[in-house]
Amino acid sequence: MNRCSWVGNNSIYIKYHDTEWGVPVHDDQKIFEYLILETFQAGLSWIIILKKRENFRLAFDNFNYKKIANYSEKKINQLCQDKKIIRNKLKIKAAVINAQAYINTQNKFGTFSKYLWRFVNEKPIINNFKSINEIPTKTVLSNKISLDLKKRGFKFVGPTIIYSHMQAMGMINDHTTDCYRFNEICNSLL
Repeated sequence: MNRCSWVGNNSIYIKYHDTEWGVPVHDDQKIFEYLILETFQAGLSWIIILKKRENFRLAFDNFNYKKIANYSEKKINQLCQDKKIIRNKLKIKAAVINAQAYINTQNKFGTFSKYLWRFVNEKPIINNFKSINEIPTKTVLSNKISLDLKKRGFKFVGPTIIYSHMQAMGMINDHTTDCYRFNEICNSLL
């Protein structure tokens, strides 16, 4: 069974690739989880974040954005001391700011999912890359979404982070064409 070459033999990557990456997500709670994890990933490898994912889940109240939006300075400082997560104060504060902006965006569009998916007319972009070397790290679209999110008050949402977020939540199918998941995901969209 062929997978995207970035997966390798790492069991964490295999599970993530086979069950999550590129699968269209419309659930606001899950979209927020991916957004938080992507912002913490900035400057780090994704495997570090996946290994710490359950620690993040515990530390950040199961990624409950309504709770995170109300974190106090005391809670932020506690998170900065938590050795089980990435202890970057700017990213931790960004999680709180992003939760607040997330709620504001939900209030305007009904759901955050509606807000994001409108950028792709409610349908995933299916790329036909043969090699991971062809996959971009950012696009005109990820830059457009990044700028819009920044206008809405989001932090740590540059075009590269947003492109990764779009891949994770299935707005883009960047499985390479030789990967078995490419066809599975395409067929599920029919």
